[in-house]
Amino acid sequence: MRISLFLLTLLSGAIGLSNIALAAEAVPIVLMLQNKQFDPQHLILATGVKLKIVIRNLDAIPAEFESYDLSREVVIPAHGEVSIYIGPLDPGTYQFFNDFNHDMQGSIEARPVVTREN
Repeated sequence: MRISLFLLTLLSGAIGLSNIALAAEAVPIVLMLQNKQFDPQHLILATGVKLKIVIRNLDAIPAEFESYDLSREVVIPAHGEVSIYIGPLDPGTYQFFNDFNHDMQGSIEARPVVTREN
């Protein structure tokens, strides 16, 4: 009985901690693929933080998000979506493209977050 109560308490604590971690995660950036284009084609993101990008393919054909700069390569099925994590990024520009259609290109510009104190 004591072991069961201990395991239940331990499991409750683990679930609580995972909820805190999920709540702390920032809202993901959404990158759409539609009409054989990235939307938006240029993203401006903060440096120094890990970011989640959700890539949604609204087209009827698969695409392959690829970036040598970000060391990422993932196939997005037709009418599907995938999530990738990038960063923390250094300041600069990072190129990406659809490896199934090299005319479909985009970029990420990483900039430091500017805070203003009153």
